[in-house]
Amino acid sequence: MDISRRIARSRPLATTAMHGRVDAMKARGEDVIDFSIAISHFQAPPAVLDAVRAGLELPSLPYTAVGGDAGIRARLAAKVVNENRIPATPAEILVTNGCKQALYQALYVMADPGDAVIIFKPHWPAYVATCKLLELEPVLVDLPAEITEALLDNLPPARILIINNPHNPTGAVLSDVELDRIAAWLKRTGTLAIVDESYEKLIFDGVHASLAARPDWQDIGIVTLFSASQSYAMMGWRAGFAVAPAHVVAAMETLQGPITAAAPMLMQLAMAAAFESGDAHIMLADYRQRRDLVLDLVHGLPWLTMQRPASGPYLWADISRLTMETVNFSERLLADCAVAVMPGDALGVPGHIRIGYISDGVATLRRGVQAIIGYGNALYRANRSAA
Repeated sequence: MDISRRIARSRPLATTAMHGRVDAMKARGEDVIDFSIAISHFQAPPAVLDAVRAGLELPSLPYTAVGGDAGIRARLAAKVVNENRIPATPAEILVTNGCKQALYQALYVMADPGDAVIIFKPHWPAYVATCKLLELEPVLVDLPAEITEALLDNLPPARILIINNPHNPTGAVLSDVELDRIAAWLKRTGTLAIVDESYEKLIFDGVHASLAARPDWQDIGIVTLFSASQSYAMMGWRAGFAVAPAHVVAAMETLQGPITAAAPMLMQLAMAAAFESGDAHIMLADYRQRRDLVLDLVHGLPWLTMQRPASGPYLWADISRLTMETVNFSERLLADCAVAVMPGDALGVPGHIRIGYISDGVATLRRGVQAIIGYGNALYRANRSAA
């Protein structure tokens, strides 16, 4: 049977495809270190587990309204008001099965086929893939060290600007000045914005602020996406929500209804408990130590440059001096060293690799990074000998 034109020209996400390959290798009994994706070695917070236990004792776990249980939406609205300074009401909250669903629905209801969507690169691969599924036109722009008025004024016309703050994979955190510049540009041009704040709790340096933390966010047209996956070590829970103007939430509900209807009530209870549990200080301290360990291990390598990220579960490394295509580097590293990394090509920037450093134990992290260093050193020496 033939499949549709839309899906026939699409490809699986490189990130999930690599992780799937590693899982298959592990299922065959192979000893593989997986840095291709960030999966926390922490358990979900105790408050989440308590909420699940209490939920299982309820007389029933009913279907809820498509956009989420009224009480859950009120709790999430209180979170974004108090923590993110976004003046939102429960009618402006939509609970989804993870951030990807919220992204898809936001793009679906905010743009029509052929509309342009500006995406800074390196980028989370789902941004581009979702645009292509919806027949939108992704416009890729290099992520600068600072978002200036001149940069914004030179952007091409577009229906939507996607902002990832904190940023995956570089770990950059936008300043208040940059956010003000973006908001002014959105108002001046009439461009809408989708802001992914999935890593809001994983801040090592600086302070995270929301673009929508302004009284006119609804008029500007800002949709903000939140996820419990990384901030609360809840990757497999598929727990996320969106904050959007009420009419956009209503449109997203119209789309969500026939696809998934409401997210599971048990997950809604767990997510609300997560976002009410505060910052995960122990987890963040552990991540900081791991980040610094890797930076110490790779310091001084002549073929690798790695900046200290201000946030997030990833490290972004420039290996272009090896003069090898990074897809080829990643494939050979996996085959020869049983270490999986994500080639920068999947995130729009060849010559780089992304390392998820929060999985497994510290000994495994050290062993995997040392394997990358040894492999890169051998290539670098071979290149110098050939020259």
